[in-house]
Amino acid sequence: MNFEQYIANTFSMTEEVWEKHANPWSFWTRFTVLPLLILAVWSRVWLGWGAIAPILLVILWTWLNPRLFPKPTSTCNWASKAVLGERVWLNREQVAIPEHHQTAPIILNLISASGLPFLLWGLYTLSVWPTLLGTVLVYLAKIWFVDRMVWLYHDMQNATPEYQSWLY
Repeated sequence: MNFEQYIANTFSMTEEVWEKHANPWSFWTRFTVLPLLILAVWSRVWLGWGAIAPILLVILWTWLNPRLFPKPTSTCNWASKAVLGERVWLNREQVAIPEHHQTAPIILNLISASGLPFLLWGLYTLSVWPTLLGTVLVYLAKIWFVDRMVWLYHDMQNATPEYQSWLY
C-alpha cells in the first residue's frame, strides 16, 4: 500500500465517496481546508484553548467534504478528471501507469511538503510571511499535481473497463 492509499483509507474513501468527490463542488471547496485550518490555528490568539473547537470543525469539514455533494451529473470536466486521475494514481501498483507520469507527481508532492515547515513555523510563531510562503508552496504544487492527474486520467481512461466507467 502506497502512502496515498493509506491516506485515502484513513478518510474511508469508498467507491461511493470517490464518486461524490468527483463533483466539481467537492473538488473546489476542498481548497478551503488549508485557509480554514490556518485561521483555526491562528484563532488561539483570540480563543486560547478554545481554538481546539474550530480546529476540530476543520478536521470534520475535511472528512465531510467528499461526502456532502451528490455524484456529479457528468465527469467530463477538469475538476472531475483531476479526482479520477488521483484514483488512477492511487491504483498505480495494480495498473501500471506510463513512465512519463511516474516522477512528476512525486516531485510535486515533495514541493508541496516543502511548504509545510514554513507553514508550521509561521503558525507556531504567528508570523505572516512564513505562513504565506508555506501556503503558496503547498497550493501551487497541489494545483500543478491535480493538473497532472487530469493528464494521467486522459492517458489511462481506456486502460481498464473500470477507468472507462468513471467518465460519463
